[in-house]
Amino acid sequence: MILIWFIIILMGGGILAWIAEQWQAGLSRWVSLAATLINFVLATVLWIQSPGQVTVAGSSWISTFTAQWIPSFGVSFNLALDGLSLLLLLLTFFLGLLAVLTSWNEIQYRCGFYYFNLLWVLAGITGVFLTMDLFLFYFFWEVMLIPMYFLIGIWGHENKTYAAYKFFIFTQASGLLMLLAILGLYFIHGSNTGNYTFSYFDLLGTALTLEASRLLMLGFLAAFIVKLPVVPFHTWLPDAHSQAPTAGSLILAGLLLKTGAYGLIRFVVPLFPHSAAEIAPWAMLFGVIGILYGAVLAFSQTDFKRLVAYTSVSHMGFVMLGVFAFNALAWQGVVMQMITHGVSTGALFILAGTLYERIHTRDILRMGGFWAKMPYMAVIALIFAMASLGLPGLGNFVAEFLTLIGSWHASRVLTVLAAIGLVGATAYSLRIMQKIFYGGIAETHGLTDLSRREKLIFLPMVIVIIWLGVFPQPVIDTAKQTLTGVLEQAHVRNASPPATEKPILSAKGGIHE
Repeated sequence: MILIWFIIILMGGGILAWIAEQWQAGLSRWVSLAATLINFVLATVLWIQSPGQVTVAGSSWISTFTAQWIPSFGVSFNLALDGLSLLLLLLTFFLGLLAVLTSWNEIQYRCGFYYFNLLWVLAGITGVFLTMDLFLFYFFWEVMLIPMYFLIGIWGHENKTYAAYKFFIFTQASGLLMLLAILGLYFIHGSNTGNYTFSYFDLLGTALTLEASRLLMLGFLAAFIVKLPVVPFHTWLPDAHSQAPTAGSLILAGLLLKTGAYGLIRFVVPLFPHSAAEIAPWAMLFGVIGILYGAVLAFSQTDFKRLVAYTSVSHMGFVMLGVFAFNALAWQGVVMQMITHGVSTGALFILAGTLYERIHTRDILRMGGFWAKMPYMAVIALIFAMASLGLPGLGNFVAEFLTLIGSWHASRVLTVLAAIGLVGATAYSLRIMQKIFYGGIAETHGLTDLSRREKLIFLPMVIVIIWLGVFPQPVIDTAKQTLTGVLEQAHVRNASPPATEKPILSAKGGIHE
């Protein structure tokens, strides 16, 4: 039952936060803080307790929940939690808690409706990470889209309407392609077996022709690579990030992008292993293009939030590279990248928001010499700039190192090119520090260092990013069994590919070049 409570607490908390504003101004903040804190504590306790796991369809599940919803159409309220889902839920509630604290002073109007949308975005993300019914999965995919549209469109910056529409069109259009693929898989499975169902576990073994497998896989892939995002489907991201309120940027970078990466691991590879292996070389190539392109564009930006947004394009390229390398090391790197990127890039967006509150500009050319006035903020910025460039001892290094080792077995050329992207990361990370905290001294009248609330936000993020860099094994171990199960299942199914074609996945977990 705890799985359904994760969603109920957030949705109920959002409604209560909206209503609470009518009783007392500011009460909605406390309601939202309580809802996210309760979920974070519950998820942490669940992780620490590590209850016995149940093996279903080749993967291990910590907890499951099933209830009938629309049985005549094969739709059920089916939730399941494994190691991968648990890690992403911890990230969701951790960043959600920080998003509420970040919004504390920034949001001054329509606070109740703001926190309603914030908590419902988190509820949608939670549902995406838990649901094992494809109809329900699409439902939650849309639930997280609409509130984010309002967060950008109402509480964003100067070009918020344009950014909100662009975000909605890109994600909605790609989501509709996924819906068509879900319906196609539903009807093909029903036609083959007489059992019309949206259950993930039943659909895993669906017999597909080669052509059907390719088309359905592309439908799922479209939604996930737009959300990730992969170049050239990334153009919504810089606008959405730069125009969103600080908490919106934090959730976009830290969580919404991760739903795309999660979808690749949970749905694309297990449901369509042969078709996924077919496109693997091209997918890895697009991942490397994203790494290099994002780094170059990040270095050329003068808007601080757009700069950080393009670093996300670069970092998510490692996810694309690692997922389609098809081996355990690369996938462990992908999971670490999902978590460490959420923390490090989320911190940089919060940093951009705290600077904007003080100087009312995001133009780094109008900044400089802030270290003397704001030493605490400067140290925080230095830590997360170093994390972004992959400094050993911080979490991002572990993620990128594992991904590159794993991708080496699949394509040495692409791995070398991806490693060059780390040089670009060094360039744009050092540029952040040089332009904002060193260099010529800008107007610093009235500047104040981090408040106690802001220190309370950044301190846990610093602890987490250092802990992930020094002692990543608990995270790796939590997800390992899930990743191994998905990879083994993909190799078994690929051994008998559609249309009598030769397997593309090798026995060692790589791809044939």
